Amino acid sequence: MSKPLEPTLDALPNPFLRYFAATRPAFLSVTFVGCLLGLATAAYSGIPLGPALATATLFFALMAHAGANVINDYYDALSGCDGANTERQFPFTGGSRFIQNGVLSLRATGVFGYSLLAAVVPAGLWLTAVSGSELMLIGLAGLVVGWAYSAPPLKLQSRGLGEFAITAGWLLVVVGSDFVQRHGFAFVPVAAGLGFALLVANVLYINQFPDVKADAGAGKNTLVVRLGVARARWGYVVIAALAYGWPLLMVLAGHLPVTALIALLPVVASIVAARQLWSFAGQPAELTSALKLTILAASTHGLLLAVILTMPWGRST
Repeated sequence: MSKPLEPTLDALPNPFLRYFAATRPAFLSVTFVGCLLGLATAAYSGIPLGPALATATLFFALMAHAGANVINDYYDALSGCDGANTERQFPFTGGSRFIQNGVLSLRATGVFGYSLLAAVVPAGLWLTAVSGSELMLIGLAGLVVGWAYSAPPLKLQSRGLGEFAITAGWLLVVVGSDFVQRHGFAFVPVAAGLGFALLVANVLYINQFPDVKADAGAGKNTLVVRLGVARARWGYVVIAALAYGWPLLMVLAGHLPVTALIALLPVVASIVAARQLWSFAGQPAELTSALKLTILAASTHGLLLAVILTMPWGRST
């Protein structure tokens, strides 16, 4: 099977489509799932969902994620790691290639990314006004995490802290989506969301393996760079174990229904991906299947849990 073609200016003559594609829309699906999970935890608590608020929450969460994606491309181009990445597994690793292939300039990418993040601010203020002042803290924390993941001076991913940032960021997506409906904090979205957020972190973690040489050469000291490819394989296993262990613990503690155990089924995909990573960690071209399975595991877990929590039979403990 041939690899997807990288973007070119000739293939994207329409400016709107060009900028839209630069956000890497296919990868926004994990935020879509995170929002659904947050809405599901509110419904699980017996809170009637407001369609307008739910739609607005989803739209602006996706916009924030899109901005973070573009900002990541901008700073990875500045550092030189994307330009030097010859072992990338497009479209999963090595960035969007919009800057490297001349589709967008470095400056245009930076302006676009920061504009997307800025556009979220007034929307967040409106959602805060109609749901609760504490939402501002969630939104601010989410924007800071999305920016600091790539941008100096924090550059969390380059300091080996990217996985912590991603876990926090996608947990905030779930908690924030729940908060807008609930108008307050609760433990349920944490119980349902932390395992999902860890699986999303594993997506970013495994993506570092094909990029390890380029990242190291550019001084982007991700966790995989710091550990080395052989030892870093254990990191994937540890994150996956925590991700599936957390909802199991929440079921045992009574915070989630027994039927939530169905959402552990994607562990099969994670196990297969871990075995492939174990065998081919140093061979980027052989990791494509593992990258796909890791995305599948995160999305399927979140979707299954969201469906379970919204079904009447899912509420029996």
